[in-house]
Amino acid sequence: MIKDFKNIDYLKNGNDRQKRAYLEIEKLRVFEKLKEYNPILAGTIPLGIDLPESDLDIICTCENHAEFKEHLSRMFSGYKGFKVYSKKQYGVESTIAKFKTDAFLFEIFGQNIPSEKQNAYRHMIIEHRILEQKGVAFRNEIIKLKSKGLKTEPAFAKLLKIKGNPYDELLKWKKTR
Repeated sequence: MIKDFKNIDYLKNGNDRQKRAYLEIEKLRVFEKLKEYNPILAGTIPLGIDLPESDLDIICTCENHAEFKEHLSRMFSGYKGFKVYSKKQYGVESTIAKFKTDAFLFEIFGQNIPSEKQNAYRHMIIEHRILEQKGVAFRNEIIKLKSKGLKTEPAFAKLLKIKGNPYDELLKWKKTR
């Protein structure tokens, strides 16, 4: 069953780290501060395959990168290690802000693509479906590979015996399975 990843309430009933993530996001009012940008928590923490050093990845839709950078600076520049920058990622202009709290590293990511259509969200939905199908042993193997230094998508590709670029090929998973 696919979770409603667009509403972080599911974290309240998750594992300890997910519960702490929920409390931290709420305490900082992150989603409230980003509401005009359609924020979605993506990545490994929602899936429960995170490592202790995993960050909170929040993806956003931003049409104007200069305005988004200014908004991020106004909202979050008071936190430790704050930095914001723009770069091309897979040919798409992307704005990224990073900062730390005592509990988590945050990464806020914006593109002029609806949040639900960004690769981070699409990967998470596909990975969630695979984790549901493959069960606990598969989940534990993903975590083990990640703890040995493999990134999430390459770990999935290795266990699923997917050839080619794991980031691209994983997006095709739902079409071929």
